[in-house]
Amino acid sequence: MLTYPNIDPIAISIGPLKVHWYGLMYLIGFVAVWVLGKKRAEKPWSPIKPEAIEDLVTYGALGVILGGRIGYVLFYNFGEFLNNPLVLFKIWQGGMSFHGGMLGVFIAMWLFGRKQHCTMLQLTDIIAPLAPIGLGAGRIGNFINSELWGRTTDVPWAMVFPNGGPLPRHPSQLYEAFLEGVVLFAILWIYTSKPRPTMAATGLAVMLYGCFRFFVEFFRMPDAHIGYLALDWVTMGQILSTPMIIIGALMFYFAHRKVHATVS
Repeated sequence: MLTYPNIDPIAISIGPLKVHWYGLMYLIGFVAVWVLGKKRAEKPWSPIKPEAIEDLVTYGALGVILGGRIGYVLFYNFGEFLNNPLVLFKIWQGGMSFHGGMLGVFIAMWLFGRKQHCTMLQLTDIIAPLAPIGLGAGRIGNFINSELWGRTTDVPWAMVFPNGGPLPRHPSQLYEAFLEGVVLFAILWIYTSKPRPTMAATGLAVMLYGCFRFFVEFFRMPDAHIGYLALDWVTMGQILSTPMIIIGALMFYFAHRKVHATVS
């Protein structure tokens, strides 16, 4: 069994000002999109110019934060929302959903695309290979916060989390950081290093994230107030990831099929 490092969730404290590691992880993700997005926007096939990346990051950040919060409340805490709609604004209590954040980004890119005279999918194709950095960093933030830990296990790398009870658990946040962050970034960055059909990068990112998340859910504890939804193993994360796998695969297939049909 490994020892949990027990890092202070507060990275910087100056008087009443406290900066949490989790917030810094979001910042890392946004900065990565800005820096690498400018690099990609210099490519001749980019639908936008490098100077438009700042606005793209702003729209994307709003989509992630608003969509993530709304998605968490609707997907994971809907009962409490019905009893008290104001829970939506209690962001200090925590709670963000990737699936909600993803939908928020799609809406934000649709709005930004209208401004830039390009399509939503052209913009999400730019974001797709960059987003995994933020996803991976966010999972590291979950690990530091000792939240979203895994199921109990006896594997040699299990850890006892401070607020996860006395039993050793899978460090499932690190599994997600590796798959959703490192692996997903490597695949998408290499794949998009040359021109690809519109929608292909978005489809591949959606499909692979869905596959990785579905897999890690076998090791991650479901939210206590939801539990398993079926068969004593199906989680809300898996239910939300299943349509991602299907839709992403269809997007990727039709993007390439359209190109082949045009060439033929």
